[in-house]
Amino acid sequence: MIRKADLEHMFRQPGPVVPPQHQAAQQYSQSTMQAQQRAELERRERLRRVAMGPTDKNMPDGVDDICIGNGVARYRELREVERTLDATMMRKKLEASDTVHHSRTRRYGTMRVWISNTADNQSWQSGAMDADAFDFDSGTNPTYRVKVQGRLLDDGSNDGLEDDDDEDADAMEEEGADKKAEPAESPKMFSQFFTSITVDFDRAKSLQPDNFTQIEWKRPDAQNAKESNFSQLEFERKGDENINITINLHKFHNPDIYRLSKPMAELLDTDEEDRAGVMMGIWDYARSQHLQQDEDERKFACDAKLKALFNGLDSFYFPNLPSLIKPHLTTPPPVQLSYTIRVDKDYISPTAESGKAPSEPTIYDVQVALDDPLPQLFRNILRRKTSLETLQNIHSIDEQIVLLMGAVGQSKAKHAFFTSMSKDPVAFVKRWLSSQKRDLEVLLGEASRGGGEDASGEEWKRGGEEGVWGSDVAKETVGLWLARQGNKVH
Repeated sequence: MIRKADLEHMFRQPGPVVPPQHQAAQQYSQSTMQAQQRAELERRERLRRVAMGPTDKNMPDGVDDICIGNGVARYRELREVERTLDATMMRKKLEASDTVHHSRTRRYGTMRVWISNTADNQSWQSGAMDADAFDFDSGTNPTYRVKVQGRLLDDGSNDGLEDDDDEDADAMEEEGADKKAEPAESPKMFSQFFTSITVDFDRAKSLQPDNFTQIEWKRPDAQNAKESNFSQLEFERKGDENINITINLHKFHNPDIYRLSKPMAELLDTDEEDRAGVMMGIWDYARSQHLQQDEDERKFACDAKLKALFNGLDSFYFPNLPSLIKPHLTTPPPVQLSYTIRVDKDYISPTAESGKAPSEPTIYDVQVALDDPLPQLFRNILRRKTSLETLQNIHSIDEQIVLLMGAVGQSKAKHAFFTSMSKDPVAFVKRWLSSQKRDLEVLLGEASRGGGEDASGEEWKRGGEEGVWGSDVAKETVGLWLARQGNKVH
């Protein structure tokens, strides 16, 4: 049984210690929150002011009757031309965007590839050896260096490879050094046309001095692609014998191109196509053969050719087409370039007595896909710096026109005011005072008498702060009315 003294002793024990929050941290968080709230209020106020700002650029009606000359008519003609021009430009932009979106035109170019190699520390290069100075260090091992260079040939240009001995072999350093000097539209480099490059050696792994049989380069992700572009690929390995290699070039396509199966290739009459092109081709074929079902436009019946493609299905739904065509799409095979690495003296450094020409690189021409110029041209038209400056100038001029039209409307109202007053001043002043009193009665909630008064009361005889319009009730009502109108606009 627990005694009362034990309970009192338990409750007198100190509880868990809660670390107090630093006062400076509390003040910082409160000030930060208040600053965020103020910024949000200011943002909303700016948006409200923009929404309440005038936007009418039309000439007020009736101005042409009181204006001298044909300025009003000319302004309206210019406004009509502006509307026609805006509609035409918008239509052309939509047409160009639709053309770029549905453009499937492919362009191809010729990539010329030069393959060559040099050799160092070979037996025929070392000459006589000194037994006392013989060194077993790895620096005396025979090596060879292979260089693979590629350049996109211009139309009508078949120039050979220029001397690139002074160029840096490291592609990333070369790219970084010339980055500032390159123009905005620099030509694409060798690596940008391929997703991967592999070099296979025609020799067993156990017989290789470096215990390897393949060299591989893969295209990096989009963020680091520009930093790793290069125009030539070099590698150095140990070896003192001639060896055959195969250079595999996997082409880069955007979007990806696939090799089609035989039935799919016969249906679409092409061996390679991207995924969207395959789906569009099947869609066009099914529509041309009237295979679309009337009860559901997404459903298509399968004829003999489609049944052979889709494992005997009687029908298919178009949303399921990506999974149906997947078995018929395979990665295209790489372009294979054969080359023999030679380290003998007759190839590397032929003598004049032999009558052989110095070693020359092996040249291949590879067809590569080029970018469609339409998207880039369209982006250059829409996003050029001069266009942005022009739009800003047009926006500034539009704001000035809106203010001018507001001033014209106010001048027209003044003209009507003074013209009406000049014809019958007494009746005009009476009507004007009656209208002002009626407005005041509406604001103060006293419009039950129907209006039409002649404003002869004592409250109308006082002006300034002591007048009716200067009272607290009138000011509060006007403030509420303006706030309600502002909320409606916002």
